[in-house]
Amino acid sequence: MSSCTRWHGPAMARLWGFCWLIVGFWRAALACPTSCKCSASRIWCSDPFPGIVAFPRLESTSADPENITEIYIANQKRLEIINEDDIEAYVGLKNLTIVDSGLKFVAHKAFLKNSNLQHINFTRNKLTVLSRKHFRHLDLSELILVGNPFTCSCDIMWIKTLQETKPSPETQDLYCLDENSKNISLANLQISHCGLPSANLAAPNLTVEEGKSITLTCSVAGDPVPNLYWDVGNLVSKHMNETSHTQGSLRITNISSDDSGKQISCVAENLVGEDEDSVNLTVHFAPTITFLESPTSDHHWCIPFTVKGNPKPALQWFYNGAILNESKYICTKIHVTNHTEYHGCLQLDNPTHMNNGDYKLVAKNEYGKDEKQISAHFMGWPGIDDGANPNYPDVIYEDYGTAANDIGDTTNRSNEIPSTDVADKTGREHLSVYAVVVIASVVGFCLLVMLFRLKLARHSKFGMKGFVLFHKIPLDG
Repeated sequence: MSSCTRWHGPAMARLWGFCWLIVGFWRAALACPTSCKCSASRIWCSDPFPGIVAFPRLESTSADPENITEIYIANQKRLEIINEDDIEAYVGLKNLTIVDSGLKFVAHKAFLKNSNLQHINFTRNKLTVLSRKHFRHLDLSELILVGNPFTCSCDIMWIKTLQETKPSPETQDLYCLDENSKNISLANLQISHCGLPSANLAAPNLTVEEGKSITLTCSVAGDPVPNLYWDVGNLVSKHMNETSHTQGSLRITNISSDDSGKQISCVAENLVGEDEDSVNLTVHFAPTITFLESPTSDHHWCIPFTVKGNPKPALQWFYNGAILNESKYICTKIHVTNHTEYHGCLQLDNPTHMNNGDYKLVAKNEYGKDEKQISAHFMGWPGIDDGANPNYPDVIYEDYGTAANDIGDTTNRSNEIPSTDVADKTGREHLSVYAVVVIASVVGFCLLVMLFRLKLARHSKFGMKGFVLFHKIPLDG
């Protein structure tokens, strides 16, 4: 009995955990190629015998390859090629090291799906040429290529340009072999007809109204002759391009307001590198109130809203149909601006039942306007539990009046007249109501006490007279 009890509870849980750990290591070990070792996040192959002849791949039944962040390969003289699909499963890969090995060829799309790569080390391999197309989409912080027998040609001039434009913390002494098998320092390499390209974007005024169309033209130059392509990012509007040799055009039709602020680039690319010329698209459009909700309470009461428009719209609030005068007690605040979108609220400081009612927001610019309305309830009316009072007295609203303000901190202090200071007025009225109620209650209480005492005194007086007369009447016989 004691033996069975000993293996229940936490002890049994620890035993099962240990067993699963052993199974995990066993499965990872089975998935590793010969001459390699594997963990949940790392693969390293450094044993030269028997060595590997192909890039290491984990079996599909093993730990997920996307969890691998580092692959280290050394002393693998028979490893010569990295194919297009060898590394695609390692989408989480950050560090790739292949040193003192026989690597001769890397496929152009070998790293297409490895966007997380940050460090690549190909020291002392057999590379004679390496294209920049392998790495153009990567944001590498380090690329080490020391000790490779590169052939002096235009194909490797991009490496020289990379070192000049993006120096690494440690300078690499790179060399190439000329036609006479002589070592030439890459830093001193000069090759005719091999230079960076240039791009020139001829753009008209890129401020355009929503729904219109526009055409951009671009020309590129360079030797070797560069390719031209357009980088439009996540452009929403319909677009099409035409390219002929070193000239290209981009037609954008039915332009959407969502594309305002987007960058459009014309890119020239050849073996040595690339150049681009960019413009920003500005779209003008009428305002739209995309969000208006009932008030919420935090440090202040806030009627939240979101407005889109370009140029930036002027905002005007109305309270029960009358223009709302903004002051230090009630004002528009813009909290977040995202190019043509404005997130803010109508902020109210300690509103009372006097501020209950309908609030309408009007946004306007030269291209049009939009308006939306909500009903706000801040506090119940005195003496009414649910605060519902649909019959708002007109006298509360007659003094609201101000001019429209542009988006921003729209507090209007240019016309602070006490009679139109709504929050101040309602606050004083609120205090006056309660003061009158309190005074009336005190006076009424005092009157009741006085009446009670007078009545009590009257009864006491009659009682005493009766008692005296009763004792003074003589008795006959």
